[in-house]
Amino acid sequence: MSDRVAMERVWVAHTDGEFVQLDLQATMSTMTDSPTVVHVPTAMGGVGRQSVADFYERWFIGCNPADFALRSVSRTVGGDRIVDEMVVSFTHDIEVPWVLPGVDPTGRAVSVPVIAVVGFRDGAIDSEHIYWDQASVLAQTCLLDADLVARLPVITEQSDVLDGALPLNQLALTPRRRRPPA
Repeated sequence: MSDRVAMERVWVAHTDGEFVQLDLQATMSTMTDSPTVVHVPTAMGGVGRQSVADFYERWFIGCNPADFALRSVSRTVGGDRIVDEMVVSFTHDIEVPWVLPGVDPTGRAVSVPVIAVVGFRDGAIDSEHIYWDQASVLAQTCLLDADLVARLPVITEQSDVLDGALPLNQLALTPRRRRPPA
């Protein structure tokens, strides 16, 4: 078995522990002794085994709505890294602290592309850097001012920008401002 196949198996076991088994020990068993997890949009996660385990137990594993879904878009497996592109969708009918920490349920549907950059060391997950468009999450849950949302390039509908269904470059509602020549 190649290292790439082994890394992919470890990543699948890791996400199964998080989202299917809802098992902290199964999740942590896929990680190094000193992992780092960073959810960039919310500045949540942990550095070191105990901190990561605390994050997973308090704020992540089992903290998703019943209709939470992950849809894989693409996966790139390299020498010591996996880059996973997914679409996360759910109804915000419970607090989801890793996405909207401290925000009471809005009852709104959310669908947002997510990128996970997963680093490996010695066959185990050493780091996870997770990215998504938080402005779109806030807009979809009606937590941003509607006038502001109308002027920003955010996804406000339960639609998938990755499938080409949404028109692109809609920020061009006003003429582009150009800098005067120097």
